Amino acid sequence: MNMEAFILGCGGMMPLPNRHLTSVLLRREGELFLFDAGEGTQVSLRRLNLRWKKISVIFISHTHADHVTGIPGLLMLSSQVDRDDPLYIIGPPRIAEYIETSRKVLDMFINYEIVVKEVTAPGVVYKGHGFHVRAFPLRHTKPCLGYTFEEYPRPGEFYPDKAVELGVPRGSLWAKLQNGDAVEAADGSRVTPDMVMGQPRSGRKFSFATDTIAFPAIADEVADSDLLVCEGMFESALLKTAMEKRHMTVEQAAFIAKQARVKKLALIHYSPRYADFELKQLLQEAQAVFPDTVLSRDRHVFSIEYRD
Repeated sequence: MNMEAFILGCGGMMPLPNRHLTSVLLRREGELFLFDAGEGTQVSLRRLNLRWKKISVIFISHTHADHVTGIPGLLMLSSQVDRDDPLYIIGPPRIAEYIETSRKVLDMFINYEIVVKEVTAPGVVYKGHGFHVRAFPLRHTKPCLGYTFEEYPRPGEFYPDKAVELGVPRGSLWAKLQNGDAVEAADGSRVTPDMVMGQPRSGRKFSFATDTIAFPAIADEVADSDLLVCEGMFESALLKTAMEKRHMTVEQAAFIAKQARVKKLALIHYSPRYADFELKQLLQEAQAVFPDTVLSRDRHVFSIEYRD
């Protein structure tokens, strides 16, 4: 089952010629989940040839303009095609007001159901087949949320030789065992899944955290992520500025990744003060703390693999 994260925009505050505003698309077996929708989101969707009409849920961190200005265009674009399933929009308080006001002022024609959910407490905010998405609070200048997309554990490896040895013939009974059901062997004995399968295997975990100051609970929430997309807005020398603006330095993001034992950290939401060639300095600072750090760039694609 494939899982990929597409960086649609990696910039913060204002778009630059080669840097759209923050937006990340997660694709899991053809289903799409959007995390933030800054200005330029539609451009990257088109350039990556992604099937934007398959977006099931839009998760919004907070209602600052550089994270939501791409939403109205997406809503109107989705009305150009037939859509049977509702579009869910999940975010902090006032996201419903933003959506409704945009619809009224722009006189949007919407031919599908939009379900808006405002998050007021941490916890699971969306469930799908084999996974859930959890929201947790961040600390910014207004209510802000981070998100973790976590798959449930997978069944362990099936051992055909053990099934044959216990008298379970190849066929539908094997499928039942792999689905967690006990079956009856040829001699009438009961065979349970644990007798023919290995230990459960972990699912995958994707985490998204921006905009916020650094604090310990973030590492707890994103622990053991296969991919953590986290803001790294400033270099360490600008720690005071980061704190005043309620943002993180790349070094702080790297410490969170290290404490959380993530597999890979992808930095995002860079300050527009940095030209593209200057981002290398941010990467070097982060890698000094957490070597498995990369700079995300617009239309960068990350494949998220199973660990076992």
